[in-house]
Amino acid sequence: MFDGAYDSKVVWLSGHTGFKGSWLAEWLVKMGAKVHGFSLPAPTQPALFEQVGLSDRVVNEMGDVRDLASVQRSINAAQPDFVFHLAAQPLVRESYTRPVETYATNVLGTVHVMESLRNLRQPCAAVFITTDKCYENREWVYGYREGDPLGGCDPYSSSKAAAELVIQAYRQSFFADHPVKIASARAGNVIGGGDWAMDRIVPDCIRHLSRGDVVPVRNPIATRPWQHVLEPLSGYLWLGAVMAGRGRQHLNGVEPCSAFNFGPGNESNRPVSNLVEEVLRHWEGRWETVTSAKAVHEARLLQLCTDKARQELAWTPVWSFEETVAQTVSWYKQAEVAQQTDAIHNLTLSQIDTYCRQAKLRELPWARG
Repeated sequence: MFDGAYDSKVVWLSGHTGFKGSWLAEWLVKMGAKVHGFSLPAPTQPALFEQVGLSDRVVNEMGDVRDLASVQRSINAAQPDFVFHLAAQPLVRESYTRPVETYATNVLGTVHVMESLRNLRQPCAAVFITTDKCYENREWVYGYREGDPLGGCDPYSSSKAAAELVIQAYRQSFFADHPVKIASARAGNVIGGGDWAMDRIVPDCIRHLSRGDVVPVRNPIATRPWQHVLEPLSGYLWLGAVMAGRGRQHLNGVEPCSAFNFGPGNESNRPVSNLVEEVLRHWEGRWETVTSAKAVHEARLLQLCTDKARQELAWTPVWSFEETVAQTVSWYKQAEVAQQTDAIHNLTLSQIDTYCRQAKLRELPWARG
């Protein structure tokens, strides 16, 4: 996969104890990469990182991206071939209660990784992960493109927009003629097994359904680009591989050092109510709308245009909305029964295998081999 780019290579991965970071670490290790993780302890209980026993398969360094000296020491010690920067404060609602921490982590954390990479003197492909919420959301029906204005009316969204500006400024100021190559990736709303965060709709569904409770839904008409976690991860990995010079025979000499959206097809832009009802097709239960006088602002309409990734990287999503939800619920159901680390690890690898087989059937360039 990915033209063999990661086999035996050193990958510095921030946020490896988080939901997306754990899936990415599993996939990298599966491909033979030597993963050097740098992160705070797992942010939830339970946590996918612990459920699959990842600490036994990666360099598990506890560190904070807000500490420049720690980031510099870690990257200098790892001497990575690839960097994936995922560490973040990732929740909109949490950003209202912890705005200073949100800006410090999402903006200064990005600066610290960038500054550390300036001292690297070997080829390295670095992918910085932000979010679809980095765009100035005008609540229009069109998907946002990479060149659209950045912005945000909440601390989380604006912090990610600021991180994108940092990435662009550092790339142009310091990395134009440097062995380190820089790109950023913006993904839609990600779901998948092993997400246990609070105030996310799928984990909230699973927690309530497991107890036999009615699922409370805050904003059923809000529309989001739902995608399985493996979809953007395949985009990140392919982008990194292309920056490292792999796969160019498929891509007509594309210049990958820029921003890319990785989102689902238009049919996966669905209201929250559709997502919950699809979950309930696989797990019996009920849901109800709940309101609060203290509710914070959350955008009602958001979608991404992924034409650039499709045309320049030949990347497309693999799973439909229905398959995405089916795979997600299946993971939680099987993990609830299995409980043992080895079984949950094998379940996670099995879903990666299934995803890759279907990508190969679609003849996607990254899945050829």
